[in-house]
Amino acid sequence: MVCYGVTFNAPLGLSTESEASAQQVGALITELKQRHIKHYFTENQTDPRLVTQIAHASGATPGGGLYPEALSTQQCPAASYLLAFKYNTQQLLASKRE
Repeated sequence: MVCYGVTFNAPLGLSTESEASAQQVGALITELKQRHIKHYFTENQTDPRLVTQIAHASGATPGGGLYPEALSTQQCPAASYLLAFKYNTQQLLASKRE
């Protein structure tokens, strides 16, 4: 899916209840390599291990954590939806500058 010029790929698709197959993981690694993807992001409410493994295999480096659905505590950068949107945007833009 492409939004605002950013392509979103996920090994688990839209449901975090499913498990990625070896074929899906392999296809995603191949796509990341072909597109020369430099950075990957993890979501604050999901287990980052599979994404980290895929990124490592493709050569991508961490771009940071994002808050796409769940907010952070009051002491963290995404305590409201407006702050989460601002924080996520800053993370994405910072990775583009590198």
